[in-house]
Amino acid sequence: MDLQAELLEHPYSVYDRLRDSAPVCRITGTDGTPAWLVTRYDDVRAALADRRLSLDKSHSKGGGYRGLALPPALDANLLNMDPPDHTRIRRLVSRAFTPRRTEQLRAPIRATADRLLDDLGPAGTADMVAAYAAPLPIIVICDLLGVPEDRRLDFRTWTDALITPDPSRPHAAKEAVSAMLGFFTELMAHKRTRPADDLLSDLIAVRDAADGADGADARDGDRLSEDELMSLAFLILFAGYENTVQLIGNAIHTLLEHPEEQARLRKDPSALPAAVEELARYEGPAPLAIRRFPTEDITISGVTVPAGETVLLSLSAANRDPARFPRPDLLDLDRDASGHLALGHGIHYCLGAPLARAETEIALAALLERYPVLEAAGPAPRWRPSLRARGLLELPVRYDTQHS
Repeated sequence: MDLQAELLEHPYSVYDRLRDSAPVCRITGTDGTPAWLVTRYDDVRAALADRRLSLDKSHSKGGGYRGLALPPALDANLLNMDPPDHTRIRRLVSRAFTPRRTEQLRAPIRATADRLLDDLGPAGTADMVAAYAAPLPIIVICDLLGVPEDRRLDFRTWTDALITPDPSRPHAAKEAVSAMLGFFTELMAHKRTRPADDLLSDLIAVRDAADGADGADARDGDRLSEDELMSLAFLILFAGYENTVQLIGNAIHTLLEHPEEQARLRKDPSALPAAVEELARYEGPAPLAIRRFPTEDITISGVTVPAGETVLLSLSAANRDPARFPRPDLLDLDRDASGHLALGHGIHYCLGAPLARAETEIALAALLERYPVLEAAGPAPRWRPSLRARGLLELPVRYDTQHS
């Protein structure tokens, strides 16, 4: 079953059909190879926490979808690992994304949002993806890691080439990977000679101190290999802003389509934290969880998936499952949206979820406070032609600090 075109054009109607008739079905994956797609909430949630579904590509029997092709120096990351390596590395970096640390970042995030809105001016039209939803998370995560300002636009271009390949440039993705590898190699060398008060310098210090302590293998205890260090930096930067770009952009788009809810949040900003959960459920940033490979034959909704084949868990389909969320196609800011899967579940739950939530809440608060007039401008925005990311290519908006 080849659902690529349908899923890109009308994802939620396809998910509705599949949940009813084929909740676990064989499809053609995003790279043209076969995979199993799971669409019901209970199945997806259970599978996300099932240790028999491995992220380690060594469990793939081959011939199925395996995800982005990366060199070893970028591939030794959390999205390809199971415990105990996953546990070890996640523990090292989790301290940077604690709720307490996120609270400390709220003021800098708000200051960044205000600066971006200052650049927009009091009234006009703008692409809210390019002018706001994209630069805000890039600035936040690059500041956290310590990425120089003059290299931030480069990274956005590279990740676009990976997430949304351009058929007219068949070598763009490979070139982007090569450029990123060179970028991180240079950045690591720079941080080693000129450490600063940033997360990447801290991780390098931990890795180098442990490596020089007694000459033991870098995988022992809380140690990182060089590939793991570079892969971790890549993943934090890549995942640390890519999902948040989509989360913010999709939330703005949804509120443009629901002006009553937009006005309600403008009047009562205290409702924003709960609203972010419903907005994430309604139009999440990632249609699919990272691919998984069964370590043994498993049965999901009566369908047996052989060991080593590829399983794709649809977060978007699960979040629109009426068995879990009544009237799921309705945006309801009074809904208890807790339990949505937009940011995952289980041991691979999004490490940066607290930061992504905070950025989205603050971005919306600053935008709604600044502009009492906020409405769509021009033609309907275009969605990325990608099953890896649910996001907009652009979002034309008319805004004004004064009521019309």
